[in-house]
Amino acid sequence: MSLDEKFVPVQNMWYDFVRKFVETIAKLFGYPNPPGMPYEFDGTDPRSSQFEWLVSLPRHKTFWPPLQRPTTLFEMVFGATPKPDIIPKYFYESKEEGFYNFYIENYRNIYFLPDWFSEFLQVKLQICLDLSVLETIRETLFLAFFVYAQIVILRITLSWLIYINPYRFPWSYLAGAVDWTEDAFLGLVPSILGVNFTGTIFLGVLGVFADALNHLVFTMPFLPSEAEQTKLLIHQQLKDVLVFHYLPILWYRHPIPNDLREFWYYQRPDILTYLQSMYQELNIQFLPDAILESLHQ
Repeated sequence: MSLDEKFVPVQNMWYDFVRKFVETIAKLFGYPNPPGMPYEFDGTDPRSSQFEWLVSLPRHKTFWPPLQRPTTLFEMVFGATPKPDIIPKYFYESKEEGFYNFYIENYRNIYFLPDWFSEFLQVKLQICLDLSVLETIRETLFLAFFVYAQIVILRITLSWLIYINPYRFPWSYLAGAVDWTEDAFLGLVPSILGVNFTGTIFLGVLGVFADALNHLVFTMPFLPSEAEQTKLLIHQQLKDVLVFHYLPILWYRHPIPNDLREFWYYQRPDILTYLQSMYQELNIQFLPDAILESLHQ
């Protein structure tokens, strides 16, 4: 009899002791049918109704990896470029609310930029109405996440092919691009039955960040806090929406970008006339700088 076989009864006794000890402690909390944490909503508590309303909202459903929707023959053969499935904005104009109104369907998993960051983009970087730069950054990040996820999947696949040495050319570049994640999560993600799940968990985290870009809404020229919760009849269905309308608060707190005022003056005088008539008591400057200088002279 070997030395390991002599210690088998001792190991079994230790395992039984630990199992009985854990079960004894767990029974104090209701094991094997723990009741969980009791909760109830008081009708007088406003947080209760707010939570119930939030839970009742639908979720913006997306897919990761994104669904392939080819529109050309080239995309049918070689595959379509992954693009984020964003929440659409519906713009409208009215005599009472103005020209820059829009609404979006309200979802449980919707995201906005912080007010301070949205204000920084609009006031300091002059990103007010033309959001092509932000949309390009979002699509670039989404594509980068997708490409890197495919690299991680390929690296995980190579780890199961024992006849391929991932640290030789050309696979060494692939290992160098992915293996740093194992160093970063070393000690946080334990191996299970000798299998390292660091790459799989990192792939899930990467998908969460990429999918969050689908639910991010840019509210320029409004701040996210200016959203008004209401209900609208859309396609014969009453839905919860967030409406952004009237005058953006940043146009009252800070000077309106001069290029936008020039656009109103030279190309859309109807917008300029509307703003001057509706908000004349607020003492907001809607004329471009060049016109103001000529008037002063």
